[in-house]
Amino acid sequence: MTDLPIRKVLQKPDVVGRMVRWAMELSEFDIQYELRGPIKGQVYVDFVVELSSAATHQEGAGFKWVFSVDGSSNQHGNGAGVILEGPYRLLIEQALRFTFKASNNQAEYEALIAGMLLAKEMGAKGLLAKSDSLLVTRQVTGEYQAKDLQMAAYLEYV
Repeated sequence: MTDLPIRKVLQKPDVVGRMVRWAMELSEFDIQYELRGPIKGQVYVDFVVELSSAATHQEGAGFKWVFSVDGSSNQHGNGAGVILEGPYRLLIEQALRFTFKASNNQAEYEALIAGMLLAKEMGAKGLLAKSDSLLVTRQVTGEYQAKDLQMAAYLEYV
């Protein structure tokens, strides 16, 4: 089933060159053109089923979820990216654009929090977080202290 314009090729005898040869080759098979119906609703259903079955399998099997985050800030704006990898090759990517001013470290913390919330929403139990921010990772592991009040608030939330 397709929604491509192949109907014209299969039913129109006045096409030229290579198209005529293809029409002749395909005519010996019993190929009929059928318009593909709407599939949007089915895609959503399949997606929900895939996610819910992966989440239920994950709990008993002891799978670890892994997420990688990266936040960035410059004079044009700031945002973050989150990639969450779950069991059975489940991969969720999320891009965030912040509407508030933030430093690069704040953007890194926002990305970390967004990743943790996404993993929690997916039902992750064991979680490994990866970040390229030395400050954020060392503060979270307790190697560095958060001296700035905003960084301390982010650290407490994490």
